Amino acid sequence: SYRTVSRRLACGDVEGRLEAIFGRVRAIQAKSGRFDMLLCVGDFFGSTSEAEWAEYRTGAKKAPIPTFVLGANNQNTLSYFPDVSGCELAENITYLGRRGVYSGCSGLQIAYLSGTEAQQQPAPAHSFSAKDVAELKTSLLSTPNFRGVDILLTSPWPRDVGTFANSAGEIDTKKCGSKLVSDLAASLKPRYHFAALEKAYYERLPYRNHMVLQETPQHVTRFIALADVGNTSKKKYLYAFSIVPMSSMDPAELVKQPQDVTENPYRKLRKEAPKGKAPLSAEAESACQVFFDLNKHQGKKRPSEGKERGDSQPKQAKKPPQPTGPCWFCLASPEVEKHLVVSIGTHCYLALAKGGLSPDHVLILPIGHYQSVVDLSSEVLEEVTKYKAALKEFFRSKGKRYVLFERNYRSQHLQLQVIPVPLDLCTSEDIKEAFIAQAQEQQIELLEIPEHSDIAQVAQPGTPYFYVELDTGEKLFHRIRGRFPLQFGRWVLASEALLAQPERADWRQCAAQRPEEAAQARAFRREFEPFDFSLRD
Repeated sequence: SYRTVSRRLACGDVEGRLEAIFGRVRAIQAKSGRFDMLLCVGDFFGSTSEAEWAEYRTGAKKAPIPTFVLGANNQNTLSYFPDVSGCELAENITYLGRRGVYSGCSGLQIAYLSGTEAQQQPAPAHSFSAKDVAELKTSLLSTPNFRGVDILLTSPWPRDVGTFANSAGEIDTKKCGSKLVSDLAASLKPRYHFAALEKAYYERLPYRNHMVLQETPQHVTRFIALADVGNTSKKKYLYAFSIVPMSSMDPAELVKQPQDVTENPYRKLRKEAPKGKAPLSAEAESACQVFFDLNKHQGKKRPSEGKERGDSQPKQAKKPPQPTGPCWFCLASPEVEKHLVVSIGTHCYLALAKGGLSPDHVLILPIGHYQSVVDLSSEVLEEVTKYKAALKEFFRSKGKRYVLFERNYRSQHLQLQVIPVPLDLCTSEDIKEAFIAQAQEQQIELLEIPEHSDIAQVAQPGTPYFYVELDTGEKLFHRIRGRFPLQFGRWVLASEALLAQPERADWRQCAAQRPEEAAQARAFRREFEPFDFSLRD
């Protein structure tokens, strides 16, 4: 099929240096052929623009390429923009307007937002407010089958754009930029997002716009911040790119994920957005279903075949396999350090972790020899769930939330590590972010899976995996295909991002003498007693 490839240029703050930018554009076109348009973000005018601008305004000089600019970012340059809703400023130079969507004849959709985020109400003429952003979002999101825009132009950077990404150098992306722009980018899902104002060049790794395993794949976004024109540090201020409009692309080609794609930096905003969201489309619904049935006919049948596991008939009780040698965790084994045991149920028991990250770091363990959660029979799984609920209630009474993880890799007997984290230290989103960021650093793909699914739906028995679960039911999962750092879960929790106890990342450095361990176990048992269902059942 015939497709229109658009060749575009984007540039950062021009600040009135019209001869410099247009001279550079002429040189590029002489060398590389014609471009369709120049998109300018940041400050197009500066304090010394008047003399150069007069020649273009009067027609004495003409821009060599159709040029589209954003509006003023400060009071001083407002006078250059006579009509707030957009207008031609000079031949070939167009002010797009305060906010809106520009659609070229090729079908390319360019969303734009002029100004900086308002710090006061009513918003000054050179600023945008939450209302501006909401209206721009509504105008696009209400269009049928909206998938995103091709390009988004803003002057400020989006706040937190550097999360899960390559370094932005001297720019601190947690403090710089606008939260409203982040919100806009999270909703509009541009394929390219250009910004400026920080006098820096930053090309972020592309990020995904869908929740893997939960939503149908979508296109990625490339965020590019551009420096100021003619800067003495030789930072990049002009960016050339070719783009086919989304509307004329093959859907499969559009959603191809590059190798270096990262998690979405605005996950928190995307999490908050669905509160009033429509349910999954039929297409997305079926994609989730496809994922859960991926291996239905490979090897063993899934417990979820035909029904969700929680609603299905209980599996026939089966005897756990016997360990091939001594096992430190089978309760009947002489190797078990019984002084660490704090609660014993019918199928599971609770023990303090040896060399725990904290005095109340516990393990949930099956009494019989099971290798992983996926291998558990329904009655053992049911008791694991009861222990989780009891520990959640216990830790919440102490102002904490637990983080649970399992590593089914180079291990013989299932150990569910349960580590409490103070509620006022971090949110559940902070915990997930810390795990995902650390995983990405180590090139581990840690994916969020639906809260109400269980691990048996995503991992076959015998599959090595690592998973994290919060006491809210939120889960992160990694299918281990090669090597995996054995202490990964512990490293993340001990890191500065969470418990800030990096010296406790290795359990061997934390192991106490037996009398001290026994005293800690007695103290835990005493405190946990009111929550311990095994004493009442």
